[in-house]
Amino acid sequence: ALHNGDNKNVMFQPFPEADGSSFIALSNRTIDVLVGGKIRMEYDFKQPPSRDGAHFSTPYYYGNETANEVSIYSIATREDDALFASFVNSVVLATIYAQENEIHKEDMLKMPLVSLYGSDLNWALRDAVAYSGNYDDMYSEWFKNVTEATRGRNVVNKDLSVKLKV
Repeated sequence: ALHNGDNKNVMFQPFPEADGSSFIALSNRTIDVLVGGKIRMEYDFKQPPSRDGAHFSTPYYYGNETANEVSIYSIATREDDALFASFVNSVVLATIYAQENEIHKEDMLKMPLVSLYGSDLNWALRDAVAYSGNYDDMYSEWFKNVTEATRGRNVVNKDLSVKLKV
């Protein structure tokens, strides 16, 4: 949607997770979006002051550590572009909305049109689901051997009741 269907305008660049180089690349505008950014306070604020802070989307993956040291991952963008950060967050939320409403790639037309980002992007959330499916579809594709019962915090709570694991 952002590049009018021209996927040559999109480049994927892998970064090691532990050294912070991905957040430096985001700050110095080498990249515009960081997928798999671990949410950490040191990246949320300008630390050091010469580096821009990051905006984190709604989390889409939680590590299976103990509650005291859980890893939380999201899509990170620069704090200086609130509209783009909002758009990226909408795409993350669209996959969860699709999951809650049992919408998959093949029936992506059930996704609502959204005019918040202009008429040229009103299909963007449908396009996201058409490309990757809903949250469960993506999770199943990337974590093939993990059942819903063993996903821990990575299950969409469809009935909105509190779930306790005993």
